[in-house]
Amino acid sequence: MTTPETVIERQLAAYNSHDLEAFAATYAADVCINRRSGDRLLGRDAVRDAYADMFAEGRCRAEIVGRLTEGDWVVDHEIAHGITDAPLRVLVAYRVRDGLIDHVDFLG
Repeated sequence: MTTPETVIERQLAAYNSHDLEAFAATYAADVCINRRSGDRLLGRDAVRDAYADMFAEGRCRAEIVGRLTEGDWVVDHEIAHGITDAPLRVLVAYRVRDGLIDHVDFLG
């Protein structure tokens, strides 16, 4: 059985190894991602496009410093490296349904 936490772990591993196709494969075709900047990514293709350059440059990495899970939701306290000059601390809420991430909210 695939748990929401297992899906998020697979997504994190793909992110940290800069494997764009494995990363995109963890998202539902109609995923909705609300980013910190206020913009929104709609759909797996938008996710792939948004992360392609960063993955190609190999400059991103995330570490999890805390995690909460409840039902379909996983909330990670992450430190993201390589996105800005200084590491970013962020909360990310992921909803997993049918083995895929279908909703994401970046907080803080």
